[in-house]
Amino acid sequence: MADEWVWPVSGFRILTAYVAPAHRYGPGHRGVDLALFGVRTVRAPAAGVVQFSGRVVDRDLITIDHGDGLVTTLEPVTSPLSAGDRVARGEEVGAVSEGGHTPAGAVHFGVRWNGEYINPMVLLGGVPRAVLLPCCG
Repeated sequence: MADEWVWPVSGFRILTAYVAPAHRYGPGHRGVDLALFGVRTVRAPAAGVVQFSGRVVDRDLITIDHGDGLVTTLEPVTSPLSAGDRVARGEEVGAVSEGGHTPAGAVHFGVRWNGEYINPMVLLGGVPRAVLLPCCG
């Protein structure tokens, strides 16, 4: 399945990792927070249908149903899309905005499978490989 999913942003570092709760209502971090470097566009991690796009409490978000019980939520993300719109894997779905629990310039990427939160990284094949840059001229 990792071949079918892509990271929803490019140029990022993992700010906060997924932390599974001890039980359904227990504390945890039900997704991955990604700090962005530069580009603020957000894309669909897999093909699907927009389930919701709009404001909830203090942030904009988009939720995409990918079928087979998999649903992603990306926040804070402002999107021009509406419920029922189809999206392709890697298609731009919006731009990072502000609000929610993430710091400015970061996006929360959550995935539910049959209603239960799972670690998004199992669908992506893990952490992207580091790229070393030249140092010290």
